[in-house]
Amino acid sequence: MHDSIIGERLGLPSAGIMTAKFVSAAELMARALGAEGYRFVVIEHPISSASAEDLADRARRAAAECAALLCVPAA
Repeated sequence: MHDSIIGERLGLPSAGIMTAKFVSAAELMARALGAEGYRFVVIEHPISSASAEDLADRARRAAAECAALLCVPAA
């Protein structure tokens, strides 16, 4: 979250990705950085025990969601 928010502030289109277990931590980080409501992509948790095939599937879906975030202006 920190990197994507800072990237946005520097003028670099950015999209954060967080696992479902850490959504509240991501939202807290955004608030702490003055970016409450910052949009990000959420993927399934955990990733450490996921198979390579499952990780590839999650990555494909996350990439599509990131592209969507980057192409639509924030509300």
